[in-house]
Amino acid sequence: MLVITQAGFAEQTINKSRFIAMALACADEREVGQALRAFASKHPTAHHLAYGFRLKTEQGLVPRFSDAGEPSGTAGMPVLKLIEGRDLINVCVAVIRYYGGINLGTGGLARAYGGTAKLALDAAKTGHFVEMKPYPLTITYKQMDMMTNALLKCNGSIVSKAFNDQIELVVLLPVDESVNFLNRFKPYGG
Repeated sequence: MLVITQAGFAEQTINKSRFIAMALACADEREVGQALRAFASKHPTAHHLAYGFRLKTEQGLVPRFSDAGEPSGTAGMPVLKLIEGRDLINVCVAVIRYYGGINLGTGGLARAYGGTAKLALDAAKTGHFVEMKPYPLTITYKQMDMMTNALLKCNGSIVSKAFNDQIELVVLLPVDESVNFLNRFKPYGG
């Protein structure tokens, strides 16, 4: 599975209709909603805002799309199929249409929305998905520097910390690295 590491944008005009697309990473439906509202606010006179997104949740993969008033399956579905075809997760791709006065037909709409979404995805940068999970960890003050360096090496991070007799942390770790990381600090934990 892949994720977007840098957003992509594209624009094209087809038979006088202007299509503008964005492809970006979104961790959850709240972020998708924020991204769509921000995109729509930049284009307040646009006629349609179709989108597709695919999120990884605890319940599995959640795909959704909207045709935004276009004929059923002609706008959001081609966008979602691109996302699924590239095995992207935690991504939202949206396409704005400014209607140019010429009807494109269902096939033309699907090609226009899908083609513009493809250009935005081509412009985006992607990377491999690494599942991260938070873990509680208690260490001594002497171990803080060693633990911080180990976190950097495995691309983990500190979510929270409390300084008492020992340091109580919640660290965000790649799931694949978590057992080795936690075992390394187990002798120092509480």
